[in-house]
Amino acid sequence: MKKAALYMRVSTADQNAATQLHDLEAMAQQRGFEIVQRYTDQITGTRARRPGLDQMMADARHGQFDVVLVWASDRLARSVRHFLETIDELNHLNIEFVSCRENIDTSGPLGRAIVVIIGAIAELERSLIVERVRAGMRRAKLEGRHIGRRPLNVDRAAVLRDRERGLSLTEVAKAHRISRAFVSKIVRDARNEPSHKGVSPALPQLNENRLPESAA
Repeated sequence: MKKAALYMRVSTADQNAATQLHDLEAMAQQRGFEIVQRYTDQITGTRARRPGLDQMMADARHGQFDVVLVWASDRLARSVRHFLETIDELNHLNIEFVSCRENIDTSGPLGRAIVVIIGAIAELERSLIVERVRAGMRRAKLEGRHIGRRPLNVDRAAVLRDRERGLSLTEVAKAHRISRAFVSKIVRDARNEPSHKGVSPALPQLNENRLPESAA
């Protein structure tokens, strides 16, 4: 017996999800599904955040049910793009989708064909997004604008001095508000380039306690 999740959404407090629930429970009983969870949102369709839908998708990723039943497709998603993304994710999770009003069932041949079309459209949309991002980055470069995170303004000489004083990587990182990995990188770069500007003369002492050449 397949485990089913029911999702209902109403837009205002004046509306009642009981009608949707009644129809979905009847459909689940007719198809022999075991209802394991019911999710409800009382929110307008264009709102990005929906606690009920977010929880349902989180449970879907943990494999808590096999099929999702909704009263209508527009109850599930806030936009066509969001609908495509949601159905595509459910398909990748091997979870069937059934819409009562449109009579969409992804477990049947027609439903599987719809999923293929939806997947192709979703992939096309992702490709278009990537291309738009790349075009924006190219335009930003041509205009001389910086792309990505700004480089950190760190006093590398002070970092090296703190390490020479015997402070741990964690202590130095906290003092300069940088990561331990960045502290290690600064020390490593200084070892590899001892003549680099800002390197303390005492830095060779950090180089794995090697003896001076005169003592060799």
